[in-house]
Amino acid sequence: MSNGFYTEETPQNYEQKCACCLVLDVSGSMSGEPINQLNEGLKQFLVEVSGDETASSRLEVQLITFESEVTIEKDFGLLDEEYQMPNLLARGTTKMVDGLNKAIESIEERKNWYKETGQTYYRPYIILMTDGAPDGDQNIEQIKTAIKSGVDDKKFNFWAFGVEGADMNLLKDISHPEFSPQKLKGTDFVTFFKWLSSSMNAITNSRDGEKIDIAPKSEGDNPFQITV
Repeated sequence: MSNGFYTEETPQNYEQKCACCLVLDVSGSMSGEPINQLNEGLKQFLVEVSGDETASSRLEVQLITFESEVTIEKDFGLLDEEYQMPNLLARGTTKMVDGLNKAIESIEERKNWYKETGQTYYRPYIILMTDGAPDGDQNIEQIKTAIKSGVDDKKFNFWAFGVEGADMNLLKDISHPEFSPQKLKGTDFVTFFKWLSSSMNAITNSRDGEKIDIAPKSEGDNPFQITV
């Protein structure tokens, strides 16, 4: 049963839902052009999703940021043209594991709410974007186990994306073998979020059990398929 995260909320519609949690690094190393590009990318994501009739009625997005603290910038909900993305600021250190644990907890609560309100749903997605390594007090082994078991048990899919400067070896270590981490070229968040929105649009327009290839198509990528 739900512990109360969403018990007072009423469904906006009864379309099959897809929960997507974006876990975004806004630590001090993201200052300047990186955080500016991230904000622009989020605006592009909003435009792309809200412009797709099916995705805008099915895709529920949550924004979680992490620095010295973890913040839910936007809780799960549909995106429409009237919504305005928050303007993210860069500061602090890198509580990456704390951010991911909050995402896993929120995903489980959202699924409970779907069940309690009679809504069907696709497998949720947790998407991590970071430009560095987590703080020394972060429990890497714990989150590695949580991600692997979550993906194996079909509780969620997890993708990690590294911005310039990210520890790609660490991202590979915490990622499930079926979902290799990807590296962005520079700070091209706009292109990334265009890909992400088109991928989410494809997922929300698909049928249960259908396999779709949504792998990023950049040099060195290993395309993967997901079953929705």
